[in-house]
Amino acid sequence: MPWIAGAALVALPFVYRDPYHLHILILILIWSFAYTSWAVMGRFGLVSLGHGGFMGVGAYVTVLLWNHFGLTPWLGIPAALLCSGALAMVVAYPCFRFRITGHYFALVTLALSGIVLQVITATRDHTGGSLGYTPERTKGNHILALQFDDKVVWYLIALGVWVGGLLIWRWIDRSMSRYAMEAISEDEDAAAAAGVNVTAEKLRITVISALMTALAGALYGQYQMFISPDTVSGIGISLQMVFAAVVGGIYVAFGPTVGAIITILLAEALRIGFGTKAVGWDNLVYGVLLVVFIIFLPKGILGSLLASIKTPSKRQNG
Repeated sequence: MPWIAGAALVALPFVYRDPYHLHILILILIWSFAYTSWAVMGRFGLVSLGHGGFMGVGAYVTVLLWNHFGLTPWLGIPAALLCSGALAMVVAYPCFRFRITGHYFALVTLALSGIVLQVITATRDHTGGSLGYTPERTKGNHILALQFDDKVVWYLIALGVWVGGLLIWRWIDRSMSRYAMEAISEDEDAAAAAGVNVTAEKLRITVISALMTALAGALYGQYQMFISPDTVSGIGISLQMVFAAVVGGIYVAFGPTVGAIITILLAEALRIGFGTKAVGWDNLVYGVLLVVFIIFLPKGILGSLLASIKTPSKRQNG
């Protein structure tokens, strides 16, 4: 069954080539990967509000290296990932080393997101500031510049990255790190007494999450050919990631994908229905729905659906 679904997804753009719908699918796949990167941390109780910062680093470093130094994104993206990983270590290591957890850790990451946003805005001569920034364009499809006019190419790239995110989720889910992180989330002292290196395990999962988020930011910038603080950085993006992961199902591999479908379709519905009057409304809706889901549906849509399916089967077996 998974192979049939995979084949259908690969064949889709060759059968149905409507540009607008392919555009929506590409956005859903890229943002699904970004939301999965947040859920990799969030599922273990590491609530980060700074992932907008990592995404911004991934997008802006890639574009700045291309525009100012002519460095191909094939090298710029790894450089952006290194910057994001280093930033994650600089921020996360002191927190984990000195047991800064819970809402204090969330506040630290919130500050990180704000700092990245301010740096992007303040260096407007290089980044375009709040007006946004555009990579230097090439004509047609240009592999070296990672720029393609054909949406089928971008769909296949986004699909591959999305599958990669699911594989990373599966690898973590089946590794010893999962059990170590679950033990840490329950009781750090007990986990440390059992031989778990608490700081190293938390730092590893944080860096993996930051690298994935930076990659999502870089690909989003290359696809959209325009980035701004509002679209790839800041607290708004961080809140969007939290909302999508929680609403879709933070403990289910496909939960962030469900969240991406909801966020992208919501944003498109507001844009088409209200135009510029709806600017910022999506963040308001995210905040309200996030509170509602945390209170009434903490497992998210997909998580609750799977739980309801398993419960009757257990009763029948019993």
